[in-house]
Amino acid sequence: MEILFVKLPGNRYEVVVRGRRGPDLRLPAREIGPTIPHDLAHAAIERALGIDDGFWSAIERGVTFAGFEPVTRPHEPVGNVTGLRRYGAACTWAALAVSWAHRAWSGQRTIDCGSYRPPLDERQLARAYSALDAARACWAALKDGETLCWIW
Repeated sequence: MEILFVKLPGNRYEVVVRGRRGPDLRLPAREIGPTIPHDLAHAAIERALGIDDGFWSAIERGVTFAGFEPVTRPHEPVGNVTGLRRYGAACTWAALAVSWAHRAWSGQRTIDCGSYRPPLDERQLARAYSALDAARACWAALKDGETLCWIW
């Protein structure tokens, strides 16, 4: 699966997903936040930690989350409730772990992430931070209008 992160003017980005089980998807333009796109943080941390049942693995297997829309067929339904039920608990943990690590790495408060303790141990956090550093370097090298292609 290809995840295309498109850097847009005005601290915005969009995502295009190709080659997954199901229709190609697009996540329309949204704010980046204080560091890198949150969806890029998911890709970097999930890959670094070997999370194979998190957000991007669920997308690859055909699950579609709110905000995504089909690229070529606007009337085709994209939701996959059965798939989401299958990966729901793991996706929830992955979302919590990624959000916590991304917020801690970027100097934001972590107490609002639903856990007072880190959901990752020291080794996992070190790998997550290293992956986020690498993702930030790739993202920073892009000019507006350029794309970072992430192979999942």
